[in-house]
Amino acid sequence: MTDITIKRKNNSIVEVTASGHTGYGESGEDIVCAGVSTLIQSALLGLLQVAQINVKYTVDEEKGSLRFTLPQQLTATERHDADVILNTMLCGLQDFYTEYSDYINLEVI
Repeated sequence: MTDITIKRKNNSIVEVTASGHTGYGESGEDIVCAGVSTLIQSALLGLLQVAQINVKYTVDEEKGSLRFTLPQQLTATERHDADVILNTMLCGLQDFYTEYSDYINLEVI
């Protein structure tokens, strides 16, 4: 099971945590795990490289975990860009959750 927690503050996503392997398929062939990982990693790359926001993140490949937190102080442009990137990620994750809720736990708080 992959556990994903999305934390919001003032209606904007401020933190994303994902951990665990979905168990949908064999390691290296798990399309659900790969899809979820791609969505979250692409959002992080978008924040870092496209929006150029200094996001703090940690990765533990062995445990299958990724956590990132946005800075508390963002410009209006950075906040807008982060909202677009992270809400797009959330749409994708919610779609995965709809189809694969036996393998993904998605919590938005």
